[in-house]
Amino acid sequence: MAHEFAGKWRSLSLLMIAEIAAMSLWFMSAAILPDLSREFQITEFQQAALSSAVQIGFVAGALASALLGLADRIDPRHFFAASAILAAGFNASLLVVEPGGALSIAARFATGVLLAGVYPVGMKIAVGWGQKDRGFLVGTLVGALTFGSAAPHLLALLGGTDWRWSLTVASLASAAGGILCLATSLGPFHAKAQRMKLSAITTAWTNRKIRYAYAGYLGHMWELYAMWAWIGVALAASFSVQMPWEEALPLSRLIAFLTITAGGVACIGAGLVADKVGKANIAILAMVISCAAALASALSFGGPVWLVILCALIWGAAILPDSAQFSALVADYAPADQAGSLMTFQTALGFALTFFTVQLTPLAADSIGWPVVFFVMALGPLAGIFGMLRLKALT
Repeated sequence: MAHEFAGKWRSLSLLMIAEIAAMSLWFMSAAILPDLSREFQITEFQQAALSSAVQIGFVAGALASALLGLADRIDPRHFFAASAILAAGFNASLLVVEPGGALSIAARFATGVLLAGVYPVGMKIAVGWGQKDRGFLVGTLVGALTFGSAAPHLLALLGGTDWRWSLTVASLASAAGGILCLATSLGPFHAKAQRMKLSAITTAWTNRKIRYAYAGYLGHMWELYAMWAWIGVALAASFSVQMPWEEALPLSRLIAFLTITAGGVACIGAGLVADKVGKANIAILAMVISCAAALASALSFGGPVWLVILCALIWGAAILPDSAQFSALVADYAPADQAGSLMTFQTALGFALTFFTVQLTPLAADSIGWPVVFFVMALGPLAGIFGMLRLKALT
């Protein structure tokens, strides 16, 4: 028993580190965009395309993985490792291709495709280590994903105007994370599918509990990645009302990093109690706070810097904890040998939605302003709360 316990936390610790390292590729282009724009002529469309290409790629990769049942049929450690290492190579290619050009956008697309072999596959490994503590297990993994997603902002801050340094460090980290995942073990609740089962996808609709968990997740994703991708830009615009741009930009990068990181910390904390008080209850509470914080961020935009920072940090802390619980609920209600495919399909649908939100957010901000955009983002958690209430009515 003691040996199994030690093996569980050794494997999960290695998995979390690998997840942080590989997911550092996600927002790399958005984090270094101000420096790229100063060095190269990149249109607004190209700027948005560099960020949204990752989402599109992830959707394509996740759909293919779900339909083929790859997360349930292939050793997930090998799947994760290969994906992380190849993604590192495509990310590093931005050092030699023209930023904003077709090849750089294609490289970001390929990175997204491969990250579909990192995030949902990591969840497959995590849920194999427990049943009664899945809220915590998935919460910890999503927390790791968040730290990785925040890392580009920190790297951009540490690298200053040297965007090539930031890009190189993220690529090396992802490759190292892939290798590290090979050192993990599979848990006693890991289940492998012997063949491709398209029924895993139809279960997402025929199982009402999974359907409502998906609905809550889509409401959550409406705001999450649009906020994560552009919060640094929005904060810089807000801070510049109160201070010179030269001071506003580095401060916005630091707060963007802290905002996203706050979600990772809160996600782990929420996971600790979710298995006791109910995963759906934690999801609802997180969405209520997230909705309120989005509205507060809209109302405080351009105001006192300390107030804008406070609202952003609360929003960042509340915007994520529900994500892990949606995935844990799907794993709870899914057949064990379909859990990987159903969680992958869930993320595919969510990131398909983020393609539109990430792409349209900067265009909407230019047209109607960041405060109104924040109000629109708040509609997502409102819809998610409705989905969770319907789920609770079934249980």
